[in-house]
Amino acid sequence: MDAWGVLMLEEAEEIGRRAKRARLRLGKTQADLAAEMGRTQGWVSKMERGLIELDRVGLLNKLAAELHIHPNDLIGRPYSSSVAENQWQTAASAIVRELRRFDLVPVFDGTPRRSRVLWGEMTRLHRLRDAAANVAILRSLPDMLREARALAEVSAGREREEAFALYGVMCKFAHTAAHSLGHPELAAMACERAAWAGRLSADPVLAAVADWMRAWDMWATADWDDSLAVLDKALLGLERYYDQGDPLAVRAWGSLHLRAAVSAARAGKPDASNDRIAHAKMAGDRMDEETGPLVYDRHSLTFSSGNVAIHAVSVALEVGDQRRALDLNARMDPSVVTVLPNSRQGYHHLDLARAWLWDGNRDKSLAELERAEQLAPQLVRNHPIARSTLRSIVYAERASTRERLRSMSDRFHLDG
Repeated sequence: MDAWGVLMLEEAEEIGRRAKRARLRLGKTQADLAAEMGRTQGWVSKMERGLIELDRVGLLNKLAAELHIHPNDLIGRPYSSSVAENQWQTAASAIVRELRRFDLVPVFDGTPRRSRVLWGEMTRLHRLRDAAANVAILRSLPDMLREARALAEVSAGREREEAFALYGVMCKFAHTAAHSLGHPELAAMACERAAWAGRLSADPVLAAVADWMRAWDMWATADWDDSLAVLDKALLGLERYYDQGDPLAVRAWGSLHLRAAVSAARAGKPDASNDRIAHAKMAGDRMDEETGPLVYDRHSLTFSSGNVAIHAVSVALEVGDQRRALDLNARMDPSVVTVLPNSRQGYHHLDLARAWLWDGNRDKSLAELERAEQLAPQLVRNHPIARSTLRSIVYAERASTRERLRSMSDRFHLDG
């Protein structure tokens, strides 16, 4: 095995050592942790030696919650990389500073542009998000946040409300990028500011979007039931607009149910998860039936029938049913996936990589992982499950090679 493969396996061992140190700091025995995780003591022992991969987000987050640490601290994220690749943290810090001074007079030279112009500028962020270009998003946001906040300061009426709507959606972009790159402070602050801006805007959907973000943050502490409660609150607030057929409310409604489906799956409630997928499908069908010009997706939720289909695959994996995940994918019309943004396609191929690995086909798993990286390199290289999947492939190849060498050694009688 080459040096790169050794480093991959050392990463798994370091995760195990972090888990052990955290357990010992709490005075827990392996048996204590095993009981809390619903696992055996042997599982804990192997995990702490780097012999078991935390190959599901739900599993990773539950372990971190039981150890009272953030999942990023457990897996060592943000991951070490080159100086150039770490420059995004400078932009993230600038955004955090901007969000901290949310209720102070903005520092902005000149006259801010009108909201309709700034909404036009936001289309670039949508394209970057679709491409999973999270670093570029973070670099764009400090100036954009300042200008939106300055517009709110000098405006009144509808224009002021639109300025706050812009600010809130910018916070959503920051939130997504922060989660993808591993910056929990920025993710939490962006969520809070999106909720604040939503209250000051006239956008009836933005509050639900902020709750959609908040539910995501709750996953880090394995608070699945709280996540579901927040999502149901958001759905209740949107119900009137959904019933009226407001296209943005329909998008948000479907997106909330998809997030709830994942939460329910991680909470060990497969029936509830499938029920949420069914509700999301109804919203997707309503969108497909719409006629006339497309409505601008100003909240950047990327909801569609294709998104529903790939989430069904994802929740099947969350409950450990890779055969169902692969069957759902085999029955899926490929065209509903290829029209999705690269970011969503990347997640889907990452899910398929896990499914094929769990099904014992490492070649197909690696092919899906390579496809995910081609589509969304930043997302995949910074995703803990992608790294876990790749480590599993590396380890299995090492074990396979060792067994083949042992058999050949026996045939050559090298021990005699």
